[in-house]
Amino acid sequence: MVTLEQAAEMAMALPETSEGERYGRRSWSVGKKTFAWEREFSKADIKRFGDAPVPEGPILAILVADLHDKEAVLALDWDGLFTIPHFNGYAAVLIHLKSVRKRVLQELLIDAWLACAPEDLAATYLSQKRRARRRI
Repeated sequence: MVTLEQAAEMAMALPETSEGERYGRRSWSVGKKTFAWEREFSKADIKRFGDAPVPEGPILAILVADLHDKEAVLALDWDGLFTIPHFNGYAAVLIHLKSVRKRVLQELLIDAWLACAPEDLAATYLSQKRRARRRI
């Protein structure tokens, strides 16, 4: 289980990330691109769940690189990851924070950040990560 505050801390730990607002909810961006945002369900979203239970608690939406990446991420069948019809054809997944593991969320946030970060910033980040791993 991850709280919204923990998710915010993970996002803000990534270089040059800023917190803002998107549709009155918290969002996180790098440069001018939003890579994660708090997402509430609309009445139409809830109706589309039909008889299936609607996840309660905070939901985070995060970008993925493209629709193929979205399919691959969802195919992993990790707890807490899902999509809804509103996101069909959109390169993003939803994360139920009460169900996702911290490590999974952190990996997904990093991937979303990398998909949105300016090329030179992403390259610097990856280079620093590789150097840090060699020291271990």
